[in-house]
Amino acid sequence: MTKAFFSSGDVIADRRADYARMLAEQGDHAAAAELMGQALELAPDWAAGWDLAGSYHEKAGNLSAAIAAWRHLEALDDDGVFGARLKLAAHDAGPAGEGTAVGYVEALFDQYAPQFEAALVGKLGYRVPDMLDALVDEEMARLGIAHFQRALDLGCGTGLMGERLRKKVGYLEGIDISAAMIAETARKGIYDSLQKAELVAALNARRADADLMTAADVLIYCGALQPVLAALVPALKAGGLVAFSLEAHDGAEEVFLRPSLRYAHGVEATRNALVVAGLEVLRFETAVLRFDRGAPITGILVVARKPVVELTAANDEAEGGDVAA
Repeated sequence: MTKAFFSSGDVIADRRADYARMLAEQGDHAAAAELMGQALELAPDWAAGWDLAGSYHEKAGNLSAAIAAWRHLEALDDDGVFGARLKLAAHDAGPAGEGTAVGYVEALFDQYAPQFEAALVGKLGYRVPDMLDALVDEEMARLGIAHFQRALDLGCGTGLMGERLRKKVGYLEGIDISAAMIAETARKGIYDSLQKAELVAALNARRADADLMTAADVLIYCGALQPVLAALVPALKAGGLVAFSLEAHDGAEEVFLRPSLRYAHGVEATRNALVVAGLEVLRFETAVLRFDRGAPITGILVVARKPVVELTAANDEAEGGDVAA
């Protein structure tokens, strides 16, 4: 991610960093990295500077120097807003940890909010809200659902998914980790309520009150799917639907962290996670979600339903089945 420039507090270091950025824009990343090294000799505790240095070394093909820069960054970035831990993990130089890297994701989207739609839709061919909405419409028709009472749009961003949900939902809530994203979407008047929160924490605070949940390109920042589903299912009404997207891979790993710092989920592992969570899979499709640096990003589109009647030991006993001791 390209961070906004934070001053080092040293005029000469800032000037060298400016020259380094100009060189990087011209494609000379090795020279940019060398200049950033000079800047960091003057300002060794400058976290944003180490982030830039790591990026330039990586783009110059000097991965060992990039890793060294990210280790410096990790020690300086207490709130994790630069994602040093994720960058190290993506290059097999450290563990990714569990769950969402809240500081990094929040900072990423706070910075990205003003140009989010222009970049994602205009330049990257982003179609996930349209594709998820079409799948939801098809399942509504098949199941005889005319309207949803309450929907929860997780990671609502600037409201791209909410715009499509609005016509079929009585009460529409949006949740996002980024205050800047919330501010952008609030101007549109799409949602009945908006909440700034990390999604697992927000889901754990509620119980079975939504009959539709959506997460368009959100869980790609959350890592393992099981903890999210464990929070999501209890917050969904019996018979309620959930629709979400993931980036996909065909390997054996359940999930791995890409150099983009987004998680890719295994196709079969995702199917298994849905079953283990107690969801009925209605739609499970792979599709190109968008383009990244000219390359297509293949993902998984899911629509699943919480069973209308949850099977429990008590149900089994009432139906004459055996109850496990």
